[in-house]
Amino acid sequence: MTEQDSGIRRKLITIFCADVQGYSALVERDEVGTVTRLKQYREVMIDLIGRHHGRLINTWGDGLVAEFGSPVEAVFCAVETQRRLATRNAEEPTLPPMWFRIGINLGDVMLDGDDIYGEGVNVAARLESLAEPGGICISGTVFEQVRKKLDIGFDFLGDREIKNIAEPVAAYRVLLGPDSPGIAVARTTLHAPAADTEVALAKWRRHAWRLGVLTVFLMIINLATSPSRLWFFWPMLGFAMFLLLRLPAGVDWRKLWPSRRQ
Repeated sequence: MTEQDSGIRRKLITIFCADVQGYSALVERDEVGTVTRLKQYREVMIDLIGRHHGRLINTWGDGLVAEFGSPVEAVFCAVETQRRLATRNAEEPTLPPMWFRIGINLGDVMLDGDDIYGEGVNVAARLESLAEPGGICISGTVFEQVRKKLDIGFDFLGDREIKNIAEPVAAYRVLLGPDSPGIAVARTTLHAPAADTEVALAKWRRHAWRLGVLTVFLMIINLATSPSRLWFFWPMLGFAMFLLLRLPAGVDWRKLWPSRRQ
């Protein structure tokens, strides 16, 4: 059965995922109060989604998924949401704060009625889990669309492995600014030129890993079939030349293989 026969269609959209940090602990402390506040905070979020031309897809437990036609509107909505909710938390100092994490991705999804499925949704959910409490994490595809259109900063978090996704996904933290009460601000803003270099360097690293694996494979084949005649270093030289030519200009050699600790 094809996708057309099943009624499933594909669409390129911006996926917005949100959930509450430490929701289970909040429920354990005050079940009724937490559920009541969740509904109130979610109403604020749903109202902002509508104001920014988004569509609520689904809610479950403490989670929420929405879609936007514009990555700019999705990020603008997320920033406004976190600022509004931070203000609500500050207005209730006697209660434990309720922080949402938001992940945003621009990707191809499958639509079945009002529901959405696919890789694009999985990436958004993973980015959400990388966000700080009260923070926003976006993919590289979203970053490329919004970096010159919104007056906010971004911090590159590196390429992240996503379960069941072949390629690593570039992740960026949205810097909300010091005027957002209760929200931690990252220490360094990554300006657009530096971000371009980081994205290019991330692609270069992926090429380097693949060619490194291929070199080891060719070396094993060479040693297993004709150990007296070494030939694997010839394609290895070609790989090295390819990587040298593809290396982004102006890159600090000390940053070619940064620490994976985040």
